[in-house]
Amino acid sequence: MKFSRVFLLATVAAVFSTFAAAQDYPSKTVTILVPFAAGGNTDAFARLVGERLDQRLGQRFIVENKPGAGGNIGLGELARAEPDGYTISMGTVSSNAINQTLYKELPYDKAKGFAPISLIATLPNVLVVNPERISAKSVPELIEFLKTKPGEISYASSGTGTSIHLAGELLSTKAGVTMNHVPYKGSSQAIMDVVAGHVDMMFDNIPTAAQQVKAGKVRALAVTSLDKAELLPDVPTMAETFPGFEATSWHGLFAPADTPPEIVEKLSKEVQAIMADPDMVAKIKGMGATPVGNTSAEFKTFIASETSKWAEVIKAANIPLQ
Repeated sequence: MKFSRVFLLATVAAVFSTFAAAQDYPSKTVTILVPFAAGGNTDAFARLVGERLDQRLGQRFIVENKPGAGGNIGLGELARAEPDGYTISMGTVSSNAINQTLYKELPYDKAKGFAPISLIATLPNVLVVNPERISAKSVPELIEFLKTKPGEISYASSGTGTSIHLAGELLSTKAGVTMNHVPYKGSSQAIMDVVAGHVDMMFDNIPTAAQQVKAGKVRALAVTSLDKAELLPDVPTMAETFPGFEATSWHGLFAPADTPPEIVEKLSKEVQAIMADPDMVAKIKGMGATPVGNTSAEFKTFIASETSKWAEVIKAANIPLQ
């Protein structure tokens, strides 16, 4: 009886301690780990959201870049951080969904994972071709062309396992065609080689590709979001040819797995408010992305769906595990 009473008191004390910590959170600087190099979309979203969290919560949210191994180095550091809300991360479809299948070993407990805070934004890709190498002006025309040249047409990507790469594999699977994948270390060099004609085509993030499309250096055939993209409003969707085809890049906030749910919920609500702000909506759309800002539970469901979808693509394409 005495033991039960002590245990009960200890449990109640722990609950109140956690609640008090959440009420006071944050009481010091928060670090947002970005598992990729500075200057990319993930870094930009982290800094934009961090600045707004600064203003709303009265504490500094600083960005720290930890690139390497497709995002795994940064996520390994997040997994080792204290689960107190003072180290969080801006994750992506690659680092937090695709890598679950692509890598044999991960520097964290795959089953335990991370605590999803909120999905920040989705960023569609666009299928572009070099107009001098591929005359097709639509996806159906492209498919007909690819079927006449199995394995001869090359498509670039920003690296193995990225959403840009897997969008190409998804197209191959759905269309029943074979293409030659040419991975690069980043999309900037990849799109320039498509422009130069060294590679025939690629899927690329819309903000990067839109400039080349508008300059007439590449031809846009379709976007990979279910709805048309504001930056390229006249370009059809892949789903118009292949119903349900969706291959977007996305960015969202995560915390270590054992972070108190009260802190995760507090951050989630703040992010939802930030992403609903008209000024923030305009900035995100100006980056070619779609603002989201959902609940932790909704984000968790979304991640599970994405992880399952890309696992099927990786297996169907027989992509070697890293």
